[in-house]
Amino acid sequence: MASLNVGNLGEYLREQRRNAQLSLRQLADAAGVSNPYLSQIERGLRKPSAEVLQQVAKALRISAETLYVRAGILDEREREELETRAVILADPSINERQKSVLLQIYDSFRKENGFEPGPESGEGAGSETGGESASGAGADGPRKAGGSDADTASKPSKPSH
Repeated sequence: MASLNVGNLGEYLREQRRNAQLSLRQLADAAGVSNPYLSQIERGLRKPSAEVLQQVAKALRISAETLYVRAGILDEREREELETRAVILADPSINERQKSVLLQIYDSFRKENGFEPGPESGEGAGSETGGESASGAGADGPRKAGGSDADTASKPSKPSH
């Protein structure tokens, strides 16, 4: 999206606001922006900053990345990658170490398919997980970033005597 389609963003925001059953004033208050400014955004007369879009998204309880794409700030592929990462990081059923490993695998697959690693990837992503216990999936020890349980399940483990 080279050019900004502010009208499309405004129409989308108006639709989301109506779906949330909020008045323009209620949304403006919840997002911390002025009523006239929000009205101008909805009518396609103003280009909001990423910060304002984030505040509006939070007030509407929708994805800020979706608004960034609509405003031309973020490419659709980047949004999909960020949302994938956000879903992994928000999953309460896996621990922090498992999330880190899953993101490393995701990055290795993207790299293999010709995409650059994402903004949240690389060394240090999930680095706060060093103290996690080795319970759950993948507790058989370290593995290459591109590896999987299927890779290790097909190979017999050797005792370390």
